[in-house]
Amino acid sequence: MSIGQQREDNMKTLKKMKLGFLLILIFALSSCAKDDYYVDGGLAQAEFDGSILEYLDSKPREFDTIAQIIRLSGLESYFQNEEFTFFAPRDEDIKSLIGSYTNGGLNADLYFLGLDTLKQLSDVDPEIWQKYLLRHMFTGKNVLADYPQVDYSVMNLYGGQNYFSLSGEVCNIGVIFHDAVSSDGTSVLKYMGYRQLSIAYIYDLSSPDDFISVPISSSDIQPHNGVVHVLDYTVGQFGFNQGEVGADIIESKR
Repeated sequence: MSIGQQREDNMKTLKKMKLGFLLILIFALSSCAKDDYYVDGGLAQAEFDGSILEYLDSKPREFDTIAQIIRLSGLESYFQNEEFTFFAPRDEDIKSLIGSYTNGGLNADLYFLGLDTLKQLSDVDPEIWQKYLLRHMFTGKNVLADYPQVDYSVMNLYGGQNYFSLSGEVCNIGVIFHDAVSSDGTSVLKYMGYRQLSIAYIYDLSSPDDFISVPISSSDIQPHNGVVHVLDYTVGQFGFNQGEVGADIIESKR
C-alpha cells in the first residue's frame, strides 16, 4: 500500500471516529436533558405549545386520570382557557385514594360500610372532584422564582408566603434552599445547594403551624395559559388530604 493510500485510509478512519463520538455526545446530552427534567428537584423549565389541559393530555402515563377528573368536574373549559397556576397531583395519588376493597383505600372503607364501591371515576359526584381540584389551583402565572424562601425548621426567618387557592383555602408556598456539601464532605454550605419549590396545605388558619408539606418534583412547566408544578407523588395526596376527600365521598354515598 502506498503512503498516499495509507494516509487516505487513516483520514477516513479518523472521520468515522469523529462522527461516532459526535453521535454519542448528542445522545448523551439529550438523555441528560430528559432525565434532568424529571429528577432535578424542581428546577426544570419547559414551555409547552398548548393549554394546561393539553399538557396533561400529552403525558398520559402521569396525568391520564387527572385529565379525566378535570373533565368530569366541569372544569375542562377553565383548564383550556383561563390563566392560573396548577400544583398538579399525579395519577398515583388517585390510585392511592381509591385503592381496592381488599387492599385498603377508600373502596375498602366503602365495602366495610356496605356502600357501593367506586368502579369508575364517574361514580364520584362531580362537585367533589371540583372542590379538591380547586384546592390545587391558584390565580396568576407563578414560577419558582416568584416565590420566597421557606425553611420549615425556622419559619420565623424564612416563612414562605400564604396564598389562597381557588377553593378559598390557604396554602403556604415557598422555595427550599438546600444545603451544599463540599466535594470532600468536610463542610456544609448553608442554603447554597439546589432550590426546590414546596407547597404546604394549612388545615386551619387558626393553627398555621398545622400543615402538610409536599415537595415539587418538576416545576415551571409553562403552557399558554399558566404554569404547572408537579407534586412529588410519593409524598403528595389528592386534595393534599385524601382522608378528607374520602370522607366527602363516603358521605355522598350514604
